[in-house]
Amino acid sequence: MTKKSAAIEVDVPFHDIDSLNIVWHGHYYKYFEYARTAFLRSIGFDVPQMRRSGYAWPVIESHCRHMAPMLYGRRVIVRVSLGDVAHRVKFLYTIQDKKTGRRLAAGYTIQAAVHVKTGDLCLMTPSVFLRHLK
Repeated sequence: MTKKSAAIEVDVPFHDIDSLNIVWHGHYYKYFEYARTAFLRSIGFDVPQMRRSGYAWPVIESHCRHMAPMLYGRRVIVRVSLGDVAHRVKFLYTIQDKKTGRRLAAGYTIQAAVHVKTGDLCLMTPSVFLRHLK
């Protein structure tokens, strides 16, 4: 069976809010990163395994649609699932208020494999990543 999703819960900390008392828009990507890291750990492909694979996986594209503000002290659920994995790895995210169920944000990040030694971009996702999905 292929692992395709993960979810984490986060309490919105004070240091993430801005002068409008809502989470600053740039921090949403941090929440995406927390969820993506949890997903990658769950398949056994965290940073140490990436380094050993001979590939780097930079984010080459990102997007976030803000639907409602995240507020200090709220508990949110960040879900991540896999989109395309053939030529790059696309992660899809949603952020939801745990108490109300309201959808607060949705977005994606795309990572591409790059050979560490040569710096060359891979046109296909390396099998070392795909094996961890099974």
